[in-house]
Amino acid sequence: MLKVKIKKLQENVKLPSYAYFGDAGLDLYSLEDKVLSPGERHLFFLGFALEFSDGFVALVKDKGGPPTKFGLHTMGGVFDSSYRGEYNVILINLGQEPYQVEKGDKIAQLVIMPCERAEFEEVNELSQTSRGEGRMGSSGIK
Repeated sequence: MLKVKIKKLQENVKLPSYAYFGDAGLDLYSLEDKVLSPGERHLFFLGFALEFSDGFVALVKDKGGPPTKFGLHTMGGVFDSSYRGEYNVILINLGQEPYQVEKGDKIAQLVIMPCERAEFEEVNELSQTSRGEGRMGSSGIK
């Protein structure tokens, strides 16, 4: 199991937590009340910093319900193992109605996973595949 060090940057912070055994994502909680109007985005600071081993990355991802029910979506959210600053979540309201975020609400989830560094080799040709250069919809599903 990966050991992660966590530092509270604010006293009233609710630390990330898994809701259920087997969950991949840790729930992230708002420190503030904020109404997001349709089309509005806002940076929510979370009040903690992390330290974990090289070879891992922390990714901020959507919760399951808010995007489906309200059009709430996370933006960005890649935290490298060398980052020691305050974690944050950028939310955008893609829905048609204002969305009320209240202090303590679950606003996103954090997934910590292995991440390999890539070594690039410049070539003149790439190998052929059955997909080739086919883009979205190339499998026949629309």
